[in-house]
Amino acid sequence: MMLSLDRLIEQALLEDIHTGDITTRAVVPVSRPASARLIAKEQLVLAGMYVAEAVFRKLDPAVTFMVEIPEGAVAEKGDILATVRGNASDLLMAERVALNLLQRMSGVATLTSRYVAAVRGTKARIVDTRKTTPGLRELEKYSVRAGGGINHRTGLYDGVLIKENHIVAAGGIAEAVTRARAYIPHTLRIEVETETIGQVEEALIAGADIIMLDNMDCDTMRRCVALINGRALVEASGGVNLESVRAIAETGVDIISVGALTHSPKAMDISMLLD
Repeated sequence: MMLSLDRLIEQALLEDIHTGDITTRAVVPVSRPASARLIAKEQLVLAGMYVAEAVFRKLDPAVTFMVEIPEGAVAEKGDILATVRGNASDLLMAERVALNLLQRMSGVATLTSRYVAAVRGTKARIVDTRKTTPGLRELEKYSVRAGGGINHRTGLYDGVLIKENHIVAAGGIAEAVTRARAYIPHTLRIEVETETIGQVEEALIAGADIIMLDNMDCDTMRRCVALINGRALVEASGGVNLESVRAIAETGVDIISVGALTHSPKAMDISMLLD
């Protein structure tokens, strides 16, 4: 994680600074010390403070970064999230990259927390998907956890999810599950995506450990949950939003995967002000 984060920060700073920050070089004395505050401009669930600190520290290893509000906590409008002390030029050059990542990560955490709150009192758990920003998956999945959600598989390498195209290519659900079972270690579970009650029955007979109900209406999901009857975990997926997630949870599914957590969160409004 730390090696990939270091590379990400280096690339992001290179993209922004490139041959040098012309404005800062022109107007800020080279050795001027400064103190700055990171401030929430709206209510948010905070995620990514360690990333913001790493950005500042990349340009100024001696920077002092004092966190005022912990990860996963709710910050109100006007709250000071952290205080940063170091060289003024370095603080200004790191500002945009640090804020971009912090705003994005807090946006994921904040949106996740709203979904988690919406299903509270049911057994359903909110999980993410692989619909992440290229290069930011680790950070966005961390942010889902900070918002109270749970991670689905990290990538294609750490979980078996037999989807529609796999089923077609393998020649059916039963054949796909049989092939997967023979290939994977006993420690992995097999999930199958289904779109109809008939496919749910096929997945049950084939011995799927998790059955995904893809783009089904709530009445159909409720019938599928009754049919499965605890013989496999049940995941609902497709078209989930904050208006529909409660009704989906009340069908009795175990897991609700939400692509929106990472593919379309609103970046939260956070600013940096020098004292």
